[in-house]
Amino acid sequence: MTTTIDDIREILKELAQSQQETDRQIKSVSKQIGELGNRLGEFVEYQVRPAVVRLFQERGIDVHEFHPGLSVTRDHEGLEIDLLVVNDTDAILVEVKSKLTQRDVDEHLQRLSKFKRLMPRFRDVKALGTVAAMIVPDKVASYAYRQGLFVLVQSGENVVILNDGEFTPQVW
Repeated sequence: MTTTIDDIREILKELAQSQQETDRQIKSVSKQIGELGNRLGEFVEYQVRPAVVRLFQERGIDVHEFHPGLSVTRDHEGLEIDLLVVNDTDAILVEVKSKLTQRDVDEHLQRLSKFKRLMPRFRDVKALGTVAAMIVPDKVASYAYRQGLFVLVQSGENVVILNDGEFTPQVW
């Protein structure tokens, strides 16, 4: 049997259709993985929410207001805060991740640096930073600690602050 140009064209057409279907399936799976990642992040955030006020009160910071999912845009610049916990003199910005990376810590430090400028109603409070995650590699926890951030992690059924009693948070 000899292969004709028409046979080759048909094979190429079938390969192109097969590639399109594969691309569609990859896009669908990627979307599902992204949605799962978002759901996991939501799960971690819902684990942290009930604990965060109590944990900081136990550390002597008498916060009593809790604001999830704040977003602000001002002067063509934006800021999103997963959890903001406040009282009359303190504001604690909490970034929540399923697995914390050094990049996440650096991005939160940038967020903290523009917080008072973009949310001027908080300009007279002490702003403190916190990162929280289900998984926090030791190296990343140490880095966040050295940057003056509180580090919250999942421990069994509870969320705990990793920072020891000697820790002095950075104030923004």
